Amino acid sequence: MCGLAGLWQPGGGEAAALRDAARRMARTLAHRGPDDDGDWVDADAGVAFAFRRLAIVDLSPAGHQPMVSAGGRFVLQFNGEIYNFRDLRAELEGHGATFRGGSDTEVILAALERWGVVEAIPRLWGMFACAIWDRQARALWLARDRLGKKPLYYAHAAGTWLFGSELSSVRAHPACPTGVDRGALRSLLRYGYVPAPWSILTGVRKLPPATLVQLAPDGREHATAYWRARDVVEQAVRQPASYAEADAVAELDALLRDAVRRRMIADVPLGAFLSGGVDSSMVVALMQAVHDRPVRTFTIGFADAAYDESREAAAVAAHLGTAHTTLPVGEADALAVVPRLMAEADEPFADSSRIPSALVARLARRHVTVALSGDGGDEVFGGYTRHVWADRVWQQVSPIPAVARRAVGAALTRVGPAAWEAVYRATEMLLPPQARQRHAGDKLRKLARLMAARDVDAIYPVLVAQWDRPGQAVIGGEEPRSWSEDEAHGLALPTLAERMMFQDLVGYLPDDILTKVDRATMAASLEARAPLLDHRVVEWAWRLPLSLKIHAGEGKWILRRVLDRYVPRPLIDRPKTGFALPIGDWLRGPLRDWAESQLAADRLTRDGVFHAAAVRAVWDRHLRGAREEHRLWPVLVFQAWLRPSP
Repeated sequence: MCGLAGLWQPGGGEAAALRDAARRMARTLAHRGPDDDGDWVDADAGVAFAFRRLAIVDLSPAGHQPMVSAGGRFVLQFNGEIYNFRDLRAELEGHGATFRGGSDTEVILAALERWGVVEAIPRLWGMFACAIWDRQARALWLARDRLGKKPLYYAHAAGTWLFGSELSSVRAHPACPTGVDRGALRSLLRYGYVPAPWSILTGVRKLPPATLVQLAPDGREHATAYWRARDVVEQAVRQPASYAEADAVAELDALLRDAVRRRMIADVPLGAFLSGGVDSSMVVALMQAVHDRPVRTFTIGFADAAYDESREAAAVAAHLGTAHTTLPVGEADALAVVPRLMAEADEPFADSSRIPSALVARLARRHVTVALSGDGGDEVFGGYTRHVWADRVWQQVSPIPAVARRAVGAALTRVGPAAWEAVYRATEMLLPPQARQRHAGDKLRKLARLMAARDVDAIYPVLVAQWDRPGQAVIGGEEPRSWSEDEAHGLALPTLAERMMFQDLVGYLPDDILTKVDRATMAASLEARAPLLDHRVVEWAWRLPLSLKIHAGEGKWILRRVLDRYVPRPLIDRPKTGFALPIGDWLRGPLRDWAESQLAADRLTRDGVFHAAAVRAVWDRHLRGAREEHRLWPVLVFQAWLRPSP
């Protein structure tokens, strides 16, 4: 796990200037790689690579990057981990390859020498972003892993290609564009993040997942999707698997064991995040099953019981016999992280769960260098509330004439979450335990918004939107289509739940969840690995019938049945929490002065980015007791990014 940066100035340049520029870019990535740094320059070609290393596998100088292939043709800088590198190494040795060290980077280079770029990259299993210079063809390639775990930004400006692991590394070059992309800002307000391939800066892009791109000297790019979730899903629809339940559970258990075992390869201390929920408990249970010593596990505890899962996590840890650490966190501790996160902001990102993610990452880094997580379980196995209930609700409301349904939905959405919460509390005891929800007010309001959707294709954007009409707040710009929208367009799936699962897999997962994890962990110089997002698990899960993922109102059904083999069900069966925080209360309380400074009418007017009256109206409603934090937080993080505090 590392940070990479570089540039290509076709036509050549002066070696010292190229090296200095690349090293300036890489210095912004020191947190991603505190153990080593390196650079490589070809002045005649105008190429400069610079690297920051977090040493995980092969801690010796043999793992130093940038690295040149044994035959001298390829130069590579690579961020991530390849989990089948030992298999590839054995195969390559069978073809006569020799190795001087034990790193996966050297294996990638040998694969490039043997098979070429286009054939080698699809052979890699893991999480990665990499830059490859082909000295023979004088060609620059960028590549990103299948699910989008590791980020990669790039831009073409003033005749020069720039690229790096974070937006800050690209911005460190003087040729980088500086203008705010107003359309991308509208997307930030809608989703809470800027979706790929866009970034908050005009002209700087994110490489989409599973993409291999060759950058041309004239500024053109030739991109190839070497793997597509859409192809996996369409194949699964054409040829679904047929499993007896017991056989499916056994096969998933074996597949997950292998995914976990591969992600436990490290030459540094390793542990896991444990919330006590299904996904993290599954990962930790399997880690403990394949390990001969207690696994280190980490969680944080909040004083507010509505947001605390530490007791449940401790109970799971005690049952599994892990070496567990809980960090009690008070409101003051969490609030103290906010200004630091804003100062560290690479690109505006408005998922407030980054705050507890940062806290638990820093806790884990005190003890380990690698931590496994349960990310991906919801997207792959149908774990979100919208997956479980959307089909049932839509089947009930869709026969209602559209005009009437949308009118009722519009009226219901005007009821605040607090009122919905009161209704839910009055009826909660009538529900079975697995159907009970925390933060039910927000979820019930989303179901009301579902009724207001014009048709089935509009349901997902309605449910995930924070601003329904971000153009009301942002001056100028036109919201662009995202890569995930293009991937989902026209995809025929038999159920609304599966449509949503796919959209979450290609959009929300890489652009929000994995972005949050990468930023939180890398800021702490910690590597995070996600076994549930092994691409073999994803492919296998999509071949299953939906009834083995969502069954009798319960999501992640088959994952729960595997977990039954390791953890008693009473320790797990409870309402889903997530990493939520009382941001709304904080904005009316201890964060009010900070928020007011960001949303001051004169500042909004002077910046000329937002319609001051529209933003102030939302802020005023929130101060009067409405729940507007989901709309305010994206505005606030952008404002803090636009003018960082000294």
